[in-house]
Amino acid sequence: MLEEAGHGSWTYCVDLAPEEGRRRTRRRGGFATRAEAVREMKAVLDGELRGVYEDRRTTVASFLREWLAAKKEVLAPNTYASYADCVERDLIPAFGHYRLPDLRPKQIDAWVTAQQKAGRGRVTIYRVVSTLRSALNHAVRSWRLRYNPAKHSVPPKPRAAERTCWTPDEAVAFLRHNAEHYADRLTDLFEVMLGTGMRRGETLALHWSDVHLMDRKLYVRWTLAAVNNGKIQLREPKT
Repeated sequence: MLEEAGHGSWTYCVDLAPEEGRRRTRRRGGFATRAEAVREMKAVLDGELRGVYEDRRTTVASFLREWLAAKKEVLAPNTYASYADCVERDLIPAFGHYRLPDLRPKQIDAWVTAQQKAGRGRVTIYRVVSTLRSALNHAVRSWRLRYNPAKHSVPPKPRAAERTCWTPDEAVAFLRHNAEHYADRLTDLFEVMLGTGMRRGETLALHWSDVHLMDRKLYVRWTLAAVNNGKIQLREPKT
């Protein structure tokens, strides 16, 4: 059913399949023309039939911010900060104006190509497009998109630089030099890290209640994280 709601806007109302014996009706208004209301009503009915409803009034920007808000409760602070940075700094300026169902792989690929030509770091480009792919995967899982346009647009993950490990003799030389020339508490800190393989954040987050010197044991229960190289937070370690 379509009706002119006054003030130059149109409203549609459709009956959907009942759930648990209860009638469901969807009513939406505010459309500028009858054609827009008809198109949206058809999209709702098609979504009801196929199980996917692509709301054309949802922009990429509004969806990404909604996705971020949901992720904030489940992600580690540093991971959330990284996602938020990618969304606000890159993804919304590049794609936020598109309607969510209108985003296409060619637009994402064009952005990747432009960033590469501009000399942007490969790790940064990979992280940004991976964030977009993760967000749009959620849209597909929640039946708001038929497919993920970023699925094949993520460039290959750059290989991490090969790390050089100290030999035992080099580690001893470092500790001896630090003790002789600096003689501060960091010598003990470095020795714990070298002797146990603990992460830096885990070592810095040790509490005296976690250290049992007489039993020669310590327990890794916390890690210290600097969010955006600023705010310090204590949280549970990865493993």
